[in-house]
This record gives sequence, C-alpha cells and structure tokens, in this order.
Amino acid sequence: MEKLDLTTPDFTNKNIAKLAELFSNCVTEKKNSKGEIERAIDFDALRQELSDTIVEGQQERYSLNWPGKREALVTANTPISKTLRPCRDESVDFDSTQNIFIEGDNLDALKLLQETYLNKIKMIYIDPPYNTGNDFIYNDNFTANKDEYDEASGQRDDEGGRLVANPDSNGRFHSDWLSMMYPRIKLARNLLRDDGVMFISIGDDEQANLKRLCDEIFGEDNFLGTIVWKKKTNGNNVGYIPPVHDYILTYGRSAQDDILPGFPITQDFIDKTYSNPDKDPRGLWTTSDLSANHIGPHFPITNPHNNKVYSPPRGRYWVFNEKEVLERIKNGRIIFGKSGAAAPIQKKYLSERNSMRFKPESWWDKQGMNSDGTTELSDIFSPKIFNHPKPTLLLKNLINIASKSGGIILDFFSGSGTTPHAVMKLNAEDGGNRKCISVQLPEETDKKSEAFKAGYKNIAELSKERIRRAGKKIKQDNAHKEGIGNLDTGFRVFKIDSSNMVDVTLPPDEAHPDMFDVQVFNIKKDRSSEDLLFQVLLDWGVDLTLPIERKEIEGKEVFFVDDNTLAACFDKGINEDFVKELAKKKPLRVVFRDDGFTSDAVKINVEQIFKLKSPATDIKVI
Repeated sequence: MEKLDLTTPDFTNKNIAKLAELFSNCVTEKKNSKGEIERAIDFDALRQELSDTIVEGQQERYSLNWPGKREALVTANTPISKTLRPCRDESVDFDSTQNIFIEGDNLDALKLLQETYLNKIKMIYIDPPYNTGNDFIYNDNFTANKDEYDEASGQRDDEGGRLVANPDSNGRFHSDWLSMMYPRIKLARNLLRDDGVMFISIGDDEQANLKRLCDEIFGEDNFLGTIVWKKKTNGNNVGYIPPVHDYILTYGRSAQDDILPGFPITQDFIDKTYSNPDKDPRGLWTTSDLSANHIGPHFPITNPHNNKVYSPPRGRYWVFNEKEVLERIKNGRIIFGKSGAAAPIQKKYLSERNSMRFKPESWWDKQGMNSDGTTELSDIFSPKIFNHPKPTLLLKNLINIASKSGGIILDFFSGSGTTPHAVMKLNAEDGGNRKCISVQLPEETDKKSEAFKAGYKNIAELSKERIRRAGKKIKQDNAHKEGIGNLDTGFRVFKIDSSNMVDVTLPPDEAHPDMFDVQVFNIKKDRSSEDLLFQVLLDWGVDLTLPIERKEIEGKEVFFVDDNTLAACFDKGINEDFVKELAKKKPLRVVFRDDGFTSDAVKINVEQIFKLKSPATDIKVI
C-alpha cells in the first residue's frame, strides 16, 4: 500500500527529470549532503547543447544578477516538511466558506499550495515591502530553529528586541530584498492559470529591480503594462521630486487577447458617453475619429451637404476604404458635425460594441487614495490602527479588470486585509462568486501602536478581525439586495506548522535507544484527525475549501470530502468489517493511518476488499 509523501514538491528533481528527457547526455551524478549519490545536471554540457558555437568560459550577457541569487533559486526549489493546521475557532463559516486565510510565512504557504492550486489562480495581487529602509524584510532559513532564525535574520537583538528594518547602510540592501522576492514570485507564477494575471504594488526604491526580476521570471513578452496609481494629494516636500504615486506592475502567465477583460461598462458610463440626438433607429451612439496612425487608405472625402473636401490629418489614414466610406456616409454612419463644417467622424453604436468592457489605461487618479483606505479602516476599527492601507476601490478595480465574476484571487502579503475586503464588496455589488486566499505573517505590532493597545498582538490577528467585521458590515449595508444572505463572507483559517508526522529520517550516528519508544508512532501526539485530513488534502492536491462531512461507520470516525472525492479515517483498530462498509461508499480516494490496522493481515486485505467492492478507489496510508 503506497504511503503519502507529505512534503512539498521537489522542483529541482522535477526540472532535472524534464531536462534528462531532452538532453540525457547532460545528466551526471553527485554526492548530496548525506553522502548519497543523486542525479545532477552538467551545466557546461547543457550550455554547449544550447549553443551553435563552441562555449568557452563565461561570456558577457544581458542579465539581472546580485549576490545571493543562486541561493534564492535554491530556496524556491527546496521542499519543506510543513503543513496547514485548521483553526475552527478563528474561522467564520468554516464548513461552508470557500475563502482561506493562512497565517505564517508566505514562502512556506506558496510551497504548500503548489499541488492544490497549480494553474488555478486567476489573479494575484501583492503589496510587498517597498524596501524604504524602514519596512520589514523577510529572511529565509530552513535549518535554524526559531531562536537561531530570529538572531540570524536580524529579527531580534542580543537582548531579545525585535529588529525588522533593512537599513540602506546594509551592504546587501538591494540584494537582500531581491533574494526575498525572487522565490516568492517564482512560486506564485506556478499558481496562475494560463489566463492568470499578477499585480505587484511597488515604489520608486525597487521598481526598476522588480521590473527586471519579473521580466526574468515571467518573460518580457508577458509584461502587460504598468499602472501609475496616485495615492495621495501631495508629496509633503519629501525628496527632490516629492512622490504622490505608486507603480503597479502587471504580468500575465501567458499574454493573450482576453487576459485582461477590462472595466465593465456601467449605466453611469453609458449615460455620460452615449446619446441619440438625431433619433437614429440603430439606438444610442457616440462618436469616434475616422483617422488612425496606422498605414491605410489615403483619399479625399467630400461632404455631400456642402461639397467641402477633407483629407486625413498629416501622418494619419482613414480607417475605411473609399467604397466603405461612401456607403457609411449614405447610411448616416459617418457624419460631419452639427454645422456640417467639421471633419468627418464615425458613429459608434452601443448595440454594436464587441464587449461591454473597456481597457484600463496606465494613469489611475480616481481609484481611491491611501487616505480613503485609512477612512475605511476607521469605519471598522476606531481609532486608526494601521498605517497606509490600500483602499478597497483600488483593489476592486484591479479585480474588475482581471476577473469578470469568478476565479480565485490570491494575496500573499495580505497586510490589513484589503484584498479579501474588496473581494467581498465586489461580489456584493455584481453578484460574482470570486474566492479569496489571503496569507499574512503574524508580524508583531509595535507595543506603542493603537493596534497593540486594542489587543491585536500581530498583523495577522488584525487582518482576520477586519475580514470578520467587514463581512458583517457588507451584509448590513446591502440588506435590501435579494440573495445577500448567500454572500460568502466567511474564511477558513489555517496556520502553518511543522509536519504532523514525526521526523524519523535521522542519520544513524544521531540515533540512540532512548528514541525508539518515541518513534514507534509516526504521528505527533498533539495533532488531531482534522490536522491529518488537511495535510492529506494538501499532498493529494485536493481543494482546501471543499465541503467536509463527518460520519460514523462501525464506530469509527470517517471524513468524507466533497461527498465521495475522498474518505479518510485516522482511528486505530481498523478491521475488515469496517473496511467492507467503507468500500460500499465507493470513494474515489481513501486514506488510513499506517499503524491504524488491527493486524498486518487486515492491512494486506484492505486492497483486496476494495478491488472487489470499489476497484476505482485509490488507497493510501500516512
């Protein structure tokens, strides 16, 4: 019976396997840290395979490089043995919601989500640290314990005080930031659908570096553009040119025509843009230039009412050929203005629009400001407890141009929780069914801050409470709307923790007899059956928001996920009578504890029983 691996994917070995299929001569062997022989890539041979000239030594080339880049790549590919533990007490509508809140390091979270949400996310938005010299910088260390990690990463000083800044006096000021961002963006790209979009807010400090970094990860051809967002009315005379803007870099997993559907046309937009002063039977219309700057027809157009002749402006061309122009003048689709003296223009009818959406432009000065975000948060919390939160209007509009009504939205720098708040508001407005995954580190709040005084010891606690309060307020504000009671304002809370399984992979020289009693059971004693269930869902790539039902069969607790998608029983004392009853349910997948069977004979017979009663069932143990 196959045993579940229960670790995140090992991308290094997966990539080696892919290269081996194409270039088998480039695969070699090396010793790992344990002295074991494993496959590796001969990069000199691979470089030669990809060149039509002899490759001798390192050559100059266009690239973004920094101290620590290779380590950052290794960090992205290194698997971890961690899990997501459900926390019902902090959740809202745990059993029915399709939203998720993950508390913990977002690098761990992205690795844990790789199997389940690979190619499934429609939109990612992140507002990472801008590296101003004062904001928090993550640091990656997979081998140190918590105290060693805090000290090594600069999070705590010798007296235990928290140190979170990345001062510009640091010789690796930009390098450390790039090393933090690189693995996270690389892993995030894996999660995007083929029509998925990623938005990244950033300031002047790292905008240029971030653009180069994303060009490398996504490919320059998948850069969709930069939004310049006006975030405040004045720059308070800070710097040579006081900044009043942020950038929002936009990338697609694979650039395609419909990757950004654009803003939906509202009734207000129609009223301001379209009219029908001449009672045209074709309905509401607006006007559009008849010339364009692309190469096209160039001929004189005569106004039939006064015989005045027009040519296209210098360097421009008519958008239609001469025959089409004459036909459109005859049909009243090309007009010459109220006086008849103006240059020809064409009518554009609302009924003939190809899409009821329009493309966003790069300058956003009416999408809310930081002050609006502060006001919104003050309406939920009083007094002000978070600095410079993004306004929900900005996030709503980003979601609007990327997602028509559905899809999963991910924010792995969730901060105060603006993104989930915006998703709920937009769903309430347009009846959409978008889902949201939020990830936030339990970063401690300043003990002098209003947030700390209000009882929020870390930002994750504040973010969760904002989502709870915002959900209630949205339902109250929209109580008059039909079906508002069905709006999903809940979220399942998960906390990143060490694996539920006891680590038994110690080198022989570190093992001693006193450990054997502890290692008899492969599951940690403080872990619940629900903890085990969600680690199985992660490993098997099953959606973490599917409905879960508990049933009792032959006195044993069984979890049924999404009806019969998966059945899991982690009780001990599993016998053949129980297995026969469970097999009658014909689940697609079933999982047990490896040490849960009454005897080895029962464990062997499990597969035979399922072959007879439910041959399509996939059986595994942990």
